[in-house]
Amino acid sequence: MRIDNYNLYYSLSLALALLLFSCSGPNTSSESDASTEVAATTGEERASPLKSISGKIGDKTIAVQYGSPGIKGREIWGDLVPYGEVWRTGANEATYISLEADVLVEGEPLPAGKYSLFTIPREDEPWTVILNSEWDLEHGHFQYKEEHDVLRVDVTPTWVDESQEWLSIELVSDGLHVKWEKLVLPITIE
Repeated sequence: MRIDNYNLYYSLSLALALLLFSCSGPNTSSESDASTEVAATTGEERASPLKSISGKIGDKTIAVQYGSPGIKGREIWGDLVPYGEVWRTGANEATYISLEADVLVEGEPLPAGKYSLFTIPREDEPWTVILNSEWDLEHGHFQYKEEHDVLRVDVTPTWVDESQEWLSIELVSDGLHVKWEKLVLPITIE
């Protein structure tokens, strides 16, 4: 009887270990809803969570994926994010935008496709918004190459009174809003 209890215990322990091991793999599911704006994390534990949004601007479906850094008591503009230098507009890998149809960005044509989104922040001038054909960059601005820029436009940021701890990119009726700290960078897309 002792041997049977041992075998039962061993079999149950092995089954539980296999179950736990099989459940601990990477989460490969993704959530998106083309008809509404959705923000979701990938399930990874990161200092700057990976976020994705999707929705429609007019009749055009758009999706964005970005790393969402926090302020965490740091000085952001002109320090953590230097003025006059290319910024990946997020954290970790490059932020990218996926367009299912041709659009106009700040009145300039951009064909359907996937693009990395970069900006060049400036202290008292409009920012440069860059859409680059190399969208799958693991290390963001460290791999950025200007020769792959598809579009550059200037956008004037606005500054608000209330500070936002975590960077967010939101779909709005007329485009995208990049928000972080007291900045709102409105990018018109039609």
